[in-house]
Amino acid sequence: MSIAIYPGTFDPLTRGHLYVIRRASVIFDKVVVGLLNNSAKNPLFSVEERMNMIKEVTSDIPNVEIIPFNGLLMQFAIEQKANVILRGIRTGGEFEFELMNAHANKKIAPEVDTLFFPCDINYSCVSSSMVRDVAAYGGEIRDFVPDSIAKKLYRKLKEKGLNKV
Repeated sequence: MSIAIYPGTFDPLTRGHLYVIRRASVIFDKVVVGLLNNSAKNPLFSVEERMNMIKEVTSDIPNVEIIPFNGLLMQFAIEQKANVILRGIRTGGEFEFELMNAHANKKIAPEVDTLFFPCDINYSCVSSSMVRDVAAYGGEIRDFVPDSIAKKLYRKLKEKGLNKV
């Protein structure tokens, strides 16, 4: 069975992330969205909220599983019996950074490969932090995130008093 891990904080999940998940779901038997619980990033949404949002927008993809994790990605990959780590790439700079990580990861777990997915041109400018910033200023984000996530993001920013308009 081929198992791919797509790791990230996904705060929030964007259409670019969803693009990678959908592409991977037709290539691999199972795609594990590894939801990183990284307190250093100070995420807007809790792990449980992010997990529920991802489940909601991937519910039509039967071979996708969302699993939170802490710690080293390669330990998580080994625990999940993954063959591949997936990385979406938007820019050349991102490729260089991810390539260095892929080499280091190969030293830790030689049996796990890294596969780079160039992003869809429509999402090359999209990042979770950009989406949060645009939403905080009241901008329209539905081109960048699924509608259900946009609603939750606007509501969360309002709840936390992070609106800048």
